[in-house]
Order: sequence, then structure tokens, then C-alpha cells
Amino acid sequence: MIFFGLFKESVFFAINALVVNKLRTFLSLLGITIGIFAIITVFTVVDSLEQNLRKSVQSLGDDVVFIEKWPWAFDGDYPWWKYMNRPLPDYNELDGIIQQCNGAQSAAFLISSQITIKHQSNSIENVTIICASHQYEKVKNFEIADGRYFTEIESSSGRPVAVIGDVLAKALFPNQSPLGQTIKINGAKATVIGVFKKEGESILGGSPDTQVLVPVNYARSLIDIHNENLDPQIMVRARPGISNDELIAELTGLMRSMHKLKPLVEDNFSLNQTSLISKEFDSLFEIVGIAGWIIGGFSILVGGFGIANIMFVSVKERTNIIGIQKSLGAKNYFILLQFLFESVFLSLIGGIIGLLIVFAITQLAGDSIGMEISLSKSNIILGFTISILIGVVSGFVPAYSASQLDPVEAIRAS
Repeated sequence: MIFFGLFKESVFFAINALVVNKLRTFLSLLGITIGIFAIITVFTVVDSLEQNLRKSVQSLGDDVVFIEKWPWAFDGDYPWWKYMNRPLPDYNELDGIIQQCNGAQSAAFLISSQITIKHQSNSIENVTIICASHQYEKVKNFEIADGRYFTEIESSSGRPVAVIGDVLAKALFPNQSPLGQTIKINGAKATVIGVFKKEGESILGGSPDTQVLVPVNYARSLIDIHNENLDPQIMVRARPGISNDELIAELTGLMRSMHKLKPLVEDNFSLNQTSLISKEFDSLFEIVGIAGWIIGGFSILVGGFGIANIMFVSVKERTNIIGIQKSLGAKNYFILLQFLFESVFLSLIGGIIGLLIVFAITQLAGDSIGMEISLSKSNIILGFTISILIGVVSGFVPAYSASQLDPVEAIRAS
């Protein structure tokens, strides 16, 4: 009950300070508001960006190893020309991996390019075409909303069939089902047999909504599948219970054997995995987080001095009241807590305003930038925690000085 009374009285005095000294209080709380706004905004954007990036990375597969010419993470000491001289992953290597790699559940060869697709008078340029072998659906995470995937006969024989993205389906076939319809890919005909489930934009690009998937053997008639510019790669998914490290170790020996490399010769291929991207993101987000603390820290520092200034003035204006309270038996801790509660309440007001501004921005910005942004519970808690800490730190010295006043001298003060 004592603490409840203290809190109630402190809130009353804090509200009175806001009403009586509007300009002074506004300017003092502005620093807290800006500081909380800056820090929470940075952390909200970083958290949302990180969630979207990791979601995009996870779509590649946590248990998938990518056999490619180029590594995703470069060693600065490694001569670039050694990468240039590496051979490209070859479609013929796929059978060897499927047959000999015990740790592999499935594997697929794929290439990608930009093409133009047409249906009657409708035409879309710069569409990403994915040309993949049959097990692609077992390696890549995607869903087909309408229709079906290729049969093994369609894949091996190179039938002119295609699975298209939801956005492409609506653009080319606005008032009809695309299934069974014919499209032209760089002038060559293909029958639509499926439509990808709509996934939305990916922050890393490569959303299936705007892609066309065809069998790689059909693509041989359209493009040169050995062209380095098409980024040929082999995706290998690990069996359940097999770690990526175990799969990489087995693939390393298998690829060296297929490339006929001698024991002391360096690998002329790269085995990439999504953890390489995640590590780069971790370093980036750590730097951005530090920058957020620095940017918001200066504003909070200014706001903290503002709160301390309000409290010193409040102590001076209520010196005689403090004297009366002490003469009636109020303990030092009672006076101390009274002013501390007031300081924390004022700081919380600034923090709440900052959080409300961040929340409003996230609601408006999410739709405009095409990325999901949300104010998380952890960031809300962080904002309240910082506000409370600033209130305690800024208000302690004024509160302590008030608690140490001599009651007789305080009553005499005018």
C-alpha cells in the first residue's frame, strides 16, 4: 500500500509538471522520445530485415549443399585466377553423385537465365527460367498450387512442359486457367502443366512467383546449358540424420575422384551451404546494431540530462513540501522513491511516445517498401526497459538530494 501511494503521488506530481511547465517538459522529454525512437527503429528494421533474409535463405534449404565453380565466401588470400580456371559443374556429374553419394537423399542439376515468354498477344520480358533435372522438386522447397510437377519421362525425354509462377499465370491468363495452355519461351512452344503457390517477394530475389520451370533436357534446344553465364550448379540434399559436414566430406572425395585430382592438388570446385550466408549476415547485423546504439545513445544522453533538470527544478519548487513531509515522519527512502517514481514516469512517457511513433511507421512502411516490418515484443520490452533505466539514472541524484534535506531548513525555504 505504501508503494502504491508513493506511485500514485509521484504520477500526480509528474502530470502536474507536464501541465505547469509544458515547454520545459516537452523539450526535456523530446530527447528521450528521439532516443527511444532511433534505437527501436534501427532494431525493428534490422530484426525485420534479418527475419526476411533468413526466411529467404531457409528457402534454399538448410540441409542442401551447392556444388558450384565459385564460392559464396571468398578468401582474400586466394588468387582470383584460380577460380577462373575452374571447370563448371557438368550435367554428366549428376548421375555419379546420385549413384555413389550415400549421404545424399536427392540431387539436381540446374541453370537459370532471363527469357521472354508469350501467350497470344500477352508478352513478359526478363522472366527468370529455371532449367532443372527431375529431382529438383525433392531438393528445392516449393509448392504447386494448381496442376502438377514433371513426370520422370517428361524430364528425361525433354518434353516441352513448364511450371509457371502465380504472377505470370495471372498476367498471361487473366480470365482463364493456364493449365493445358501453350506459351512461347524465346519462340519455342511449351505446355503449362502447373502453377507455383504464391509466396510473395523474396529479399534475395528468385521468388517462384515470377519464374518458369522447365526440364533441363528441354532447355537444351533453347540455350547452351554449358554456358558459364547461366550459373550451372548441382544441388544435393542430405539424407535425414546426415549433417552437412558429413555430406560435404563425402562430396569432396567424390568430386575429387570425378575430376581426377591428385592427393596434393587443390579442389577445383566449391561446396557452398546457407550457413556461409548466415555468417555474413551475423557480422553485418552486429555492426548495424552497434550503430543503432550509438545513434540513439546520444539522444538518450541528452534526454537523460533533460529529465535530471526537470527533477532538480521539481525538488527546488517542492522543498517546503518535502520539509513538511519529513516533519510528519516521512523517511528518507520515502522521499527518495517518491522522486524516483516521478522521474521514471516522465521517462516512460517519452519512451511510450517514441514506441508509438515507431509502431505507426511500421504500419505505413510495410506496404510501401514491399517487406514485412513489425514491432516485436522484445523491442517493445527493450524500449520500456531503457526508459525505466534512464528514469532511474537521471532521477537518482535529484531524488537523493531531496531525501537528505533537513526538514527545518526545507520548511523555511520559500
